[in-house]
Amino acid sequence: MSDVSVRRGVLYVSLAAGAWGTGGAAGSLLFQSSGLGPVGVSLWRYLLGAAFLFTLVRRTRLDRHMVVVGVGMAIYQTAYFGSIAYAGVALATVITMGATPLFTALGARLFLGERLDRTGALCITAALAGLLLLTGESAFGASQAGIAGIGLALFSAAGYAGVTLLSRHRHDDPYGTAVGGFAVGALCLAPFALVGPVLPEVTVPSVLLLLYLGAVPTALAYGLYFRSLSALKATTVSVISLGEAVGAALLGVLLFGERLTPLSLAGCVVLLGAVVALTVHERR
Repeated sequence: MSDVSVRRGVLYVSLAAGAWGTGGAAGSLLFQSSGLGPVGVSLWRYLLGAAFLFTLVRRTRLDRHMVVVGVGMAIYQTAYFGSIAYAGVALATVITMGATPLFTALGARLFLGERLDRTGALCITAALAGLLLLTGESAFGASQAGIAGIGLALFSAAGYAGVTLLSRHRHDDPYGTAVGGFAVGALCLAPFALVGPVLPEVTVPSVLLLLYLGAVPTALAYGLYFRSLSALKATTVSVISLGEAVGAALLGVLLFGERLTPLSLAGCVVLLGAVVALTVHERR
């Protein structure tokens, strides 16, 4: 599969971030309607994502690269849920999403030889500042997190960065990588999911939500994400992906009646500004 242009790569990762931003809302609604817990939802998400993409790529053979990607996906998903258990959703999210671009930038410099210029560094700094303004108020206003929760969030960020770097290093089969990653990730999550409810309650809302979660924030988003890594630097992709936080915040306002404080609104503006600036800089 040939590489895509930088412009198209920016479009792909921007669409992926937008799709990921809807995943949290879909997951929250599923917890209410399906009877599944977080790990059960993740298991079905990976299974359905693999099924949707398999209809396009028709690939059945797993190679070592896909296995490593799948294990990495299972690790960062499980570590993230573990961090939530110790530290709460807000703090786990801000640490995981904030640390991921930093780990990715460091790994890209050490292992891929990608250099970060002054503009890129400024955009990363601004994006992290916006993320902190957007989520920090609720995160650090919650109960004090244990060291285990913070450590698991950092471990999750490292796993996500590792998947990004590995996929950037080898980007010849992005959709096959996604299918293999979903299949291996589901296999790794299955033992944890079996501890709780693993079969969803079959209702129209739960079925539609599961299909949406598997198709849009999973199959579509990850397919586009891995595809974008053939054109963009790993660090650029990880920073643009932070736009997911803005989409999730806006959906929280529209669907769940959440309110954005002035600091949160300022964080949205700063984060989006940093993402747009990096996007324009990369296209040039």
